[in-house]
Amino acid sequence: MKLISYNLNGIRSALGKDLTGWLKCENPDIFCIQETKAQPDQTGTQLFEELGYDCYWHSAVRRGYSGTGIVSKIEFDKVEFGIGIEKFDMEGRLIRADFGDKTLICSYFPSGTMGDIRQEFKMDYLYSFTKYIKKLQTERPNLIITGDFNICHKPVDINNPEKHVNVSGFLPEERQWFDEFIELGFVDTFREFCNDGERYSWWSYRSGARPRNLGWRIDYFIVSENMKTELVNADILDTVIHSDHCPVMLII
Repeated sequence: MKLISYNLNGIRSALGKDLTGWLKCENPDIFCIQETKAQPDQTGTQLFEELGYDCYWHSAVRRGYSGTGIVSKIEFDKVEFGIGIEKFDMEGRLIRADFGDKTLICSYFPSGTMGDIRQEFKMDYLYSFTKYIKKLQTERPNLIITGDFNICHKPVDINNPEKHVNVSGFLPEERQWFDEFIELGFVDTFREFCNDGERYSWWSYRSGARPRNLGWRIDYFIVSENMKTELVNADILDTVIHSDHCPVMLII
C-alpha cells in the first residue's frame, strides 16, 4: 500500500499545474493533502473521482485558508473530522480515517511564524493533539500520522540549524514536544530508511531557497512502533513541484 502526503499550498493552484496528471502516474492508494485553501466545491473532486478516488475534505470556515483532505482508493470504515476543539476544527486541521486495524490521521499543524499569538495557538494545538492521540492509542493501536507538522525535529532536518534556533518551526519547545511525542511509541518512518542530511520537504519562495536546497523537513509519516515491521519504504519526493512543499511517501 502506497500513501503520499502533500502540502499543496492551495489545491486550485496545484490542479492548474497538472496535479492529477502526476497523481495518475504516481498512483498512490491514499493521498493526504494539507493546506487545500478551498471549500469542498472548489477542490476538484470530480477530477479525483475520475481517477478512482473517494474524497474527504475538511475545509476551514475562513475561505482560502488552511484545510485538509484525503482522497483514497481504499474503502474506509469510519471517517471523522477534527479533534473536538472548535478553535482548531474551524480551521479544518485534521481528518481521521479508519480502515481495517489501522487508523490514518492527516493533519495540518499550525504555523507560529505570524507572531506570539499564533505561536501560542500552535503550542496549544500540539499539546491538544497529544491528548487526542493518547486517547486514540487506547482504542486504535496501529496509527499512521501524516501531514505538515511545521516543525523540524532535529538539526539534520534543517539547513544551517545554528541560524534558526530562535525561529518558529525549530524552537526548543517545539522540538521537545516532538521528542515527547515520539516517545509515546512512534517511529519517524523516513529516518528508518535515510539518515542523510539535506533532505527537505519545504523551501521558502524567497532568495532562491529551493535551487540552493535551503530547506526544512517539516512533512512526515509517523507510525506506531508496533508497525515497524510493516515498513517497506519511506521517501521524500523532492523533484516534484506543485507547491513550496514536496510530497512525502510511505509504503507499508
